[in-house]
Amino acid sequence: MRRRTFLTTSALALAAPLLTRAADQPTTRQYFELRTYHFPTPEKQAAFEKFLDAAIPAFNRAGVEPVGAFKALAKDNPQLKLTADPLDLYLLLPHNSIDSLLALPAKLAADAAYQDAGKGIVAGPKSDPGYLRYDATLLLAMEAAPRLVLPPKSDTRVLELRTYQSHNEERAANKLVQFNKGEIPLFARAGAPGVFFGSALAGPNLPHLTYMVAHDSAENIKQHWSNFGKDPDWKKLSADPSYKDNVSKILNTFLRPLPSSQI
Repeated sequence: MRRRTFLTTSALALAAPLLTRAADQPTTRQYFELRTYHFPTPEKQAAFEKFLDAAIPAFNRAGVEPVGAFKALAKDNPQLKLTADPLDLYLLLPHNSIDSLLALPAKLAADAAYQDAGKGIVAGPKSDPGYLRYDATLLLAMEAAPRLVLPPKSDTRVLELRTYQSHNEERAANKLVQFNKGEIPLFARAGAPGVFFGSALAGPNLPHLTYMVAHDSAENIKQHWSNFGKDPDWKKLSADPSYKDNVSKILNTFLRPLPSSQI
C-alpha cells in the first residue's frame, strides 16, 4: 500500500509542472472586433492617428492586446480604383471573451490618460467631431485558428484583409468547414502567414467570414497568391464538389500598419 501511495504521489508530482503549463496555455477561441473609422478631412484622420499613440496603451490596460492599427493607401489598392488615399483607419481589437468586449467602454471611460489624450475625439463637440462614424464587425475565431498570431514585422510588410460573403448561411458554414479542414495552413506555406481568421457574428453584409494575411512586401503579393493557387492541397480542396458555390463575393483591402500598431 505504501509503495502504491508513493508511486501515485510521485507520478502526480512529476505531472504537476506539465499540468500547470497546460493550464497556462490559452485554448479558447478569441473574438475579434474590427473597426473602420471614417473621417471628413485628412487633418481629422491625422489627429486620430496621433491619438492612437495614447489609445492603444489604454486598450492594453483594459486587457485588449495586441492591437492592430492600419490605413489603406491608393497605391496598394488598384482594384478599388481610388484617386486618393481613403480617409479611413482600421482597428483590430482581439478579445479573450465576450466579457472583455462588453467591459471595454466602461474601462476606457474610467481611464484618465485615455480621456485626457482624446478630449477632442472621444468627446468632441457636435460642431467639430473627431470622426464621422465608425463601422464595427464582431468575429469569432475559427476552430483551426483560435487565436491571433503576430506576423513577422518589417518596414515593408503589407496586411491583406479579405472578406468572403456567401449567399446563404448554409454555404457560409460550408466555407468555414473548408477553412477548418485544411485551407488555413496553406497561406503560410504560400508565404503569406495568417494573422487571424474569423466568422462574422455581427456587422454588415452577413453572412461572411473575414481574415487577414501578412505579406513581407507589396512586390511579393502576386507570387504568394500564385504559390497558393498551385498548392496541391488547395487544388484538392477547391475541386471538392461539396464546397461548390460557398463564396459569392470576395472583398480585399491591402493595409499598411500605423507606427502605433502592435501587429
